[in-house]
Amino acid sequence: MPNITLKVNGSEVTRDVDPQTLLVQLLRDKLQLTGTHVGCDTAQCGACTVHLDGVAVKSCNMLATQAAGHSVTTIEGVAAADGKMHPMQEAFNQCHGLQCGFCTPGMVMSAIDLVQHHDSSSEAAIREGLEGNLCRCTGYQNIIKAVQQAAKAMA
Repeated sequence: MPNITLKVNGSEVTRDVDPQTLLVQLLRDKLQLTGTHVGCDTAQCGACTVHLDGVAVKSCNMLATQAAGHSVTTIEGVAAADGKMHPMQEAFNQCHGLQCGFCTPGMVMSAIDLVQHHDSSSEAAIREGLEGNLCRCTGYQNIIKAVQQAAKAMA
């Protein structure tokens, strides 16, 4: 088995992994970072979204070996060291942008990437930017409000 080293939430991690191990499996099963969810196993729902070198990726669609030498941030790694929530997490909380919570970690990770790297200036741009993340509960309206609120806080 290959031995890989990567940085996860700011800490260097080295693990032996089977070449077929998906990044989401490494995070959840080997590193116990269970905030990254497995929803569809086909990269359609976005529940497994993490940041790879600061860019949102679907970790169920990537081999762990592909992340070797890179930096991965999961939902557990976006809050400040003192526990203060990231502005996006705070906005999801304040705007009630979640219900069951299953999609929330991936939605937050995608929304952070959207605000940092893409157009989030309008409701239409936010809807388009989050179209790879599915939520079965909210109807998205409060998610849109949360992203708009967080975008102002992150500016």
